[in-house]
Amino acid sequence: MLARLVNFPKKLKIKIYITIILSFVVCGCETWSLTWREERRLRVFESSVLRRIFGPKRDEVTGEWRKLHNEELNDLYCSPNIVRVIKSRRMRWEGIVARMGDRRGIYRVLVGKPEGKRPFRRPRRRWEDNITLDLQEVGCRGIDWIELAEDRDRWRARVNAVMNLRVP
Repeated sequence: MLARLVNFPKKLKIKIYITIILSFVVCGCETWSLTWREERRLRVFESSVLRRIFGPKRDEVTGEWRKLHNEELNDLYCSPNIVRVIKSRRMRWEGIVARMGDRRGIYRVLVGKPEGKRPFRRPRRRWEDNITLDLQEVGCRGIDWIELAEDRDRWRARVNAVMNLRVP
């Protein structure tokens, strides 16, 4: 789709990316339990889309055209990357669920402990594991996240901190 928009300004292409493509890709991301490999694939996807938007760059020394490096893409595209958007939305949803109370079914699913044993091999990353990892990124190690989410202002500050981290 973006290849056909050759004559459109870059600002319009970025708006199309954010409003159509990004919103489609991250639809329902609040419940995703991403692994490192999936995060990497999402970053590669975003970089390829941004390279199509910004196009090649002429090298000043040799005069040849080349692809933009990731650092150059980060400088040109100043919005948070796709993984930051997903983590921010997931944390916002975690706060909503934590404030629902124990009478709601989704809250019971979130904090409940399933019966039985986990598989023998390395277990999959759970949604709750992602919560603790997201909070560790913003310096909230060892804090009860449900208690933290009860205070909307503190939780909103944590969500914004996750969104504004400049981590590759």
